[in-house]
Amino acid sequence: MRIAVVRETRPGETRVALVPDLVTKLTALGHEVGVEPGAGERAGFADELYAEAGAGLVDQPLPGADVVVGVNPLDPDGLRQLREGAITVSFLPVSTSLDLVAELRDLRVTALSMELVPRISRAQSMDALSSQALVSGYRCAIVAAGLLRRFFPLNMTAAGTVQPAQVVVLGAGVAGLQAIATAKRLGAVVQAYDVRAAAAEEIRSVGAKAIDLQLETLEGTGGYAREMDEDRAARQKEALAPYIARADALITTAAVPGRRAPLLVTREMVEAMAPGSVVVDLASETGGNVEGSVPGKVVRIGHAQVWGGDNVPSQMPGPASSLYAQNVVNLLALMTHEGEVVLDLDDEVVAGACVTHAGEILHGASREAVEGPAETTPVVTPGAPGEALPPEDQLDPADPSEEQQ
Repeated sequence: MRIAVVRETRPGETRVALVPDLVTKLTALGHEVGVEPGAGERAGFADELYAEAGAGLVDQPLPGADVVVGVNPLDPDGLRQLREGAITVSFLPVSTSLDLVAELRDLRVTALSMELVPRISRAQSMDALSSQALVSGYRCAIVAAGLLRRFFPLNMTAAGTVQPAQVVVLGAGVAGLQAIATAKRLGAVVQAYDVRAAAAEEIRSVGAKAIDLQLETLEGTGGYAREMDEDRAARQKEALAPYIARADALITTAAVPGRRAPLLVTREMVEAMAPGSVVVDLASETGGNVEGSVPGKVVRIGHAQVWGGDNVPSQMPGPASSLYAQNVVNLLALMTHEGEVVLDLDDEVVAGACVTHAGEILHGASREAVEGPAETTPVVTPGAPGEALPPEDQLDPADPSEEQQ
């Protein structure tokens, strides 16, 4: 089958969905790979590297493609170039892309969303959310260290001792744990908090001190936290305030895929931080954990500089692309049977990731948002008290041949 790799068109996107080193894995499965010229240029992968790996350079890769792989979904113009039944593999934020989901349905294109890959053990190698969060977490710690105008590590010199920076990290998922580990490697003293009680051990495992606010845990499904109510959110902010006020750098990483990021830190909490403090809000582009953060900008709140994250993995496009491409290749390998990419909806990984197929929206929440709630036909038991029998079962009192009961 012909697999097309497209050049990303989203402003600021520097990643690519397939790197040269992985081309041979697809050709070994029996696929033909066509790469749009310049697709990997912004990630540091020249066209020549793809050609040397066995891919073809195709000026118009979409017409005739069986599978299209991308970081972001194709725009409507790109989708209309695809044949009916083609498969697209990319990130696809369904809750904010309902018009696109409807377009995919109407064009009878099969769309697989990388962020919907189930978080189960056998799908770990396809978990693109985790691979990109790893990059984001590392980048957050580096940004914090770069903005903070003091050392992260302890320094003891003949001229005196320089105390280490105090770093607080909120959220201990993949991104948060990577931010903690990186800040620790840079020598900072790190404290971290997560609403999930189970995260405390993970925080300690990467060298940080777990903050215990003595609040009820919010364990959710799939490794994510449950949404908190307003009362608990208020108590959490009050309990976190002194930790944040003492921090030289605050890094927030709490996010829920497909939903607005939880607001963890108010403007007043930031204003209590000391002069020269730094705040890094990884979740800024999805609403922000920090009140007042702006995606892609550094703003001043009180005495602190507040950096808002915006497509953070693209700030490290080489490793981000390599990790994402491996996720994509692993998913395609799972779906490949005798040289063909086959959509097996009995496989929970494939079914979980599938948004549209054969003119239908298979993702339940998206289907309901686009098409409305499914109509249900009430089940009526003939002869139930207070209910009439269906017409075909009613007796005609004028017909003496029918048995009267």
